[in-house]
Amino acid sequence: MSKNLSVQKLEVINRLENGKGFFWAARTRILLWYVVIISFIFAASIPAFRQALYARVNVRVHEDLEEKIAIFKELISEQSTATNNDIISEEIKEAAQLLRESDQRLAKFPSYKTELKEFFDAYLGNQLPQDDTFLIVLTDGKFYKSSPRARPAILDRDSRIIRRWALLTQPQRGEIQTEYSDVGDIIYSAKPVKINGIIMGVFVVAHTTAGERAEVLEAVSVVITVSSFTLFVALVLAWFASGKILAPLRALSKTARKIGESDLNQRIAVKGEGELAELATTFNEMMDRLQAAFISQRNFINDAGHELRTPITIISGHLELMDNDNPEEIEETLVIVMDELDRMSRFVNDLVLLAKAERPDFLQLETVCVQTLTEGLFIKAKALAERNWLLESVCSCRIVADRQRLTQAIMNLAQNATQHTKNTDTIAIGSAISKGEIKFWVRDSGEGISLSDQQRIFERFARAANSRRRSEGAGLGLSIVQAIAEAHGGKIILESQLGTGATFTIVLPLKAPLNRTN
Repeated sequence: MSKNLSVQKLEVINRLENGKGFFWAARTRILLWYVVIISFIFAASIPAFRQALYARVNVRVHEDLEEKIAIFKELISEQSTATNNDIISEEIKEAAQLLRESDQRLAKFPSYKTELKEFFDAYLGNQLPQDDTFLIVLTDGKFYKSSPRARPAILDRDSRIIRRWALLTQPQRGEIQTEYSDVGDIIYSAKPVKINGIIMGVFVVAHTTAGERAEVLEAVSVVITVSSFTLFVALVLAWFASGKILAPLRALSKTARKIGESDLNQRIAVKGEGELAELATTFNEMMDRLQAAFISQRNFINDAGHELRTPITIISGHLELMDNDNPEEIEETLVIVMDELDRMSRFVNDLVLLAKAERPDFLQLETVCVQTLTEGLFIKAKALAERNWLLESVCSCRIVADRQRLTQAIMNLAQNATQHTKNTDTIAIGSAISKGEIKFWVRDSGEGISLSDQQRIFERFARAANSRRRSEGAGLGLSIVQAIAEAHGGKIILESQLGTGATFTIVLPLKAPLNRTN
C-alpha cells in the first residue's frame, strides 16, 4: 500500500514539474507576453475606436441637420442667403429651387400665419427624413406638426423639450442627453420664423442617436469578434514561429546535455545569420577552446605522471633492494634518492612557475637597464659550462620589465644551449633595439633543431627528437621561457637548421605590459 502511494506521489511530482517546465519555457513566456501586449492594445484601442465612430456619426448628423436648416432658411427667406462655401451654397440653392418647383406653396414667402402653416404643410409633405431624424414645426408656442408623425415619448407634443423649443427667439443648436436607451441623446438645430418682425413659429430638426450608436456597437462587436479570431490565428502561427526561432536554443541545450568529460566533440549546426546563429557560433568556438584545454590538460597530466613515475620508481626500487646492514650501500642509495628527490623538486617548481604565469602578479615590474642586465647575464652564463662564450651585442636603453623573470628565461636558454653543444662550440648572448622592440638572444653553433621539432619543443615535456644529449629536466624549460616572454607582452623566435646551431630570440615591446600589475 505504501509503495503504491509513493508511486502516485512521484507521478504527481513529475506532472507538476512538467507543467512548470512548460509554463516557464521561453517559448511559452514569449507567447504570454505577446498575449498580454496584444490584449492591452485591444483593451485600449476598442474604446478609442468606439469613440472615434461616435464622433464621426455626430459630425455627420450635425452636417445633415445644418444642411436641412440651410435649405429651410433658403426657402423661408425673401433673399438668398450665402454661405462661406460656394459649392454648398449652390447645392442648397438647387435643392430649395427643386422644392419650390414641386409645390407652389413653397414658391413665395408667407406673409401671415395662415400662409405660414400652409408653407409648413407643403414643406413637411415634400420631405422624407432619414431614420431617427424628426422635422418638427411649432406655432403659437405649441406643437403643430412633425414628419414623421410617430415620435418617441420624450418628443411628445406636451413634453418639456417641445415646450422649451416653442419659446425660442433665436436660432439654437445643441445636444440633449436623455436617460432613455431607445432614444439616446438628441442632437437638434432650431430656426425661429419671423413675419413682419414677429416670431410666428419655430422649425426644429432633431435626431436621436440610439440607432447610430447601436450600429456603432454592432460594428465594434464585429471588430472584437474578427480581432479575437485573428489573435487566435496569430497566436497559433506565433507558437510555431517561436519554435522555429528558438530551435537553436533547444539544440544548444540538447548539445550541452550530451557534453561530458569523455565527449567534447558535440557541436551545434549553424544556420542563417543573426543573434542566435552568432550564439551557436560562439558556443562552438567555446567548445573548441574547452576541448583544446581538456586535451592539453589531459596530456599535461599524463606527461607529468610519466615524468614523476620514473624518479618514484627509481627511489622505490633502490629502497626495496637496499641492504640495511651494508653502510656503503645505504650511502649510495641515499645519494641516488636525494638526487631523484632534487629532480622531482625542480620539476614541481617548474610546474608551479607555469601555473603562476597565468596570474596577474606573475611579474614584478621595474625599470631595468638593458646594458647592465645583458652584461650580468653573460657573466652568469659563462659559469654554466666550458664553451666559447661571446658577448655579441649590448643595448644601452632602459625598459620596464621583471629583471628576475628575464634573467630566468635567458639563463634557461643558455643552459639549454650548453646541453646541445660541445666544448669547442660557441654560445653568444646579446641585446639590441629594432623597430620599437627590444631583443635578447642566445645563439649557439651546436647540433641545431630540425624543422619538425621547432614548433614542438615549446610544448610542455617536449624534447628534440634528434638530440644527441638528453636534458636532465622534464622538458619544461622552453615552455617557461615562452610563458615569461608572453607575460611581458612579447614572444620567442627560433631560427635553426640541423648542423648549424640555433638562435633563440626573446622579443619584448619597449612599453610595459598593461595586463600585469606590480
